[in-house]
Amino acid sequence: MQSVIVQPGDPARNFSLKDQNDKTFDLYEQAKKRSLLSFHPLAWTEFCAAQMKSLEDNLDEFTRLNCIPVGISVDSRPCKQAWAKSLGITRTPLLCDFWPHGAVAERYGLFREENGFSERANVIVDEQQKVIFVKVYPVHSVPDIQEILRFLQGTA
Repeated sequence: MQSVIVQPGDPARNFSLKDQNDKTFDLYEQAKKRSLLSFHPLAWTEFCAAQMKSLEDNLDEFTRLNCIPVGISVDSRPCKQAWAKSLGITRTPLLCDFWPHGAVAERYGLFREENGFSERANVIVDEQQKVIFVKVYPVHSVPDIQEILRFLQGTA
């Protein structure tokens, strides 16, 4: 059964996940900053690589806009660590929604049960832990990072 996709205005659902460097990211510990939760289906795929590299390439602008971008997929930490290294991602947390498998994606209504991975989606959470932006993209596409940056600039 597919859960309902989180909507703007909803309270963000807290979670804690390890990143590729074994550092814990807890959403509620990011209070006073905005968070971009950039869900992607699987590491080692072309579209996901481009999506995560766009976060890394624009990290300084995200920081200027008081936003922490993170990638989230169902891959394990060793997988994410090797993938980040291969892509040259050194500053952007790539979070592991590995076990329970896809639990965070499920909490946000973005888990594709039939595929065993999340939708490709961007969710922005504001400083008060409210969802302010949600967009689901075709799986075989790369989200427009400029659209996200424009949205953040307009709400700064």
